[in-house]
This record gives sequence, C-alpha cells and structure tokens, in this order.
Amino acid sequence: MGVPIHNVTTEEVVTLIAQWIEEKTPHQIATVNPEFLMRARWDTAFRATLQQVSLCVPDGIGILWAAKMRRRLLRERVAGSDLVPRLTAEAAQRGWRVYFLGAAPGVAEKAASVLKKHHPSLCVAGCYAGSPSPEEEEQITTLIRNTQADLVFVAYGAPQQDLWLARNLSQTGASVGIGIGGAFDFIAGVSQRAPIWIQKLGLEWLYRLIKEPWRWRRQLVLPKFAILVLLGRDNPR
Repeated sequence: MGVPIHNVTTEEVVTLIAQWIEEKTPHQIATVNPEFLMRARWDTAFRATLQQVSLCVPDGIGILWAAKMRRRLLRERVAGSDLVPRLTAEAAQRGWRVYFLGAAPGVAEKAASVLKKHHPSLCVAGCYAGSPSPEEEEQITTLIRNTQADLVFVAYGAPQQDLWLARNLSQTGASVGIGIGGAFDFIAGVSQRAPIWIQKLGLEWLYRLIKEPWRWRRQLVLPKFAILVLLGRDNPR
C-alpha cells in the first residue's frame, strides 16, 4: 500500500538505535499497524512521512498476516508498547537520556516514574504533555534540546506523532525519535493492555475495543484492510 515495512526483530531495532545514538544522527522510527496503512492510502503527507523514516516496524498482528498472505514473512511483531520498556532498560544500562513527550497531562510523568522504579539508573531527560500543534513546536523542541536527550518517545497518536517527528526531530537534537501511540497509557495504568495470551492469539485489537468501545469508528478500517489484502488491492487510492 505504498509503505515499506522492515523485517526486523525487537532486538535488531535496539541494536540499530544504539548505533544511531552513537553516531549522533537523527533517525525516526514509525510503529506501523493496519490503521496506518489505511490512513496512508489517502493521506499523502502521512504516506510520504512513512516512506522517508529510517525504520517502519511491524506493529500489529494484521501487518504480519498481510505479509504472510503476500508470501513475505515478517519474523516478529515489534509493538511500540513493548519497545518502550525494552528501550528504557537499554537506556538505563547505556546512560541514554530519554524524553517522554505527549499523552494527557501527567501521564508521561507517571509512565517515566513506573519505568524508573524498574530501572533506577534510567536518566529521564524530561516529560511534557504539550500538543502536536505547530504553534507549540518551537517551545517543545527548545525544551527537548536543552535536556540533551538522546531518545524521544512521542505519544500523540498517529498520524500526528509521526508528522511531528518528521518536522521537528532534527531540531530537538535527539538521535532517535519514535511515535509510540498509547504506550504511556499502558505503562502508567491509565489503560489496560490485553493479557499475553490474548496478544498471542492476535486478538489484542478486540480486547481494546471491548475496553474502549469509543474506538469502534477507528477499527472499522480493519475489515476493509483485510478485504484489500485478500483482493490484492495494494496501491494507494
């Protein structure tokens, strides 16, 4: 559907991030799920961003299923909600400075506090809710740049978080920026993630819909995505 999906494992992503932080060059990572692909079919700015980022990881069981249908197996689901705790563990070991941006007021701080309890040596460069509004960009990038952050998690939801990073990552001075959707909410306990056995069954989307029924409009794209995959309709609209 016009979006590259990289065949990487979680540990390979961690290795790449370590390399990029060592090089001190800006790299953006997108955690792509079927909703991303469906949005990118008509949102040309979003599609262009996903085509240009350094890494599009397969976040979402639907992505792995679609790849299998195309006989292009992806080895592993790399979920943003799993990447955040894994990367903070790595950051604590390596001394990376991590900035938590986005979510509702107070949620980033709570998520950072929870992660720091697990990894006391984690260096939390800063936390700020803010918004993806262009009017706030200069203030936010200055805040992050002044903390000398190496890694920035952005939780504004797609496509806002990904477009924000595309416009602003280089101005933050950070080496890596990742859009991580609702990961802060899960870590902070604001939202409850599906149990592991449900995740393994590929039904995390259904669990979240039951817990958050207001998401039903967003998830209407999932059957449309499945039909497009089965029909071989891969081109953007």
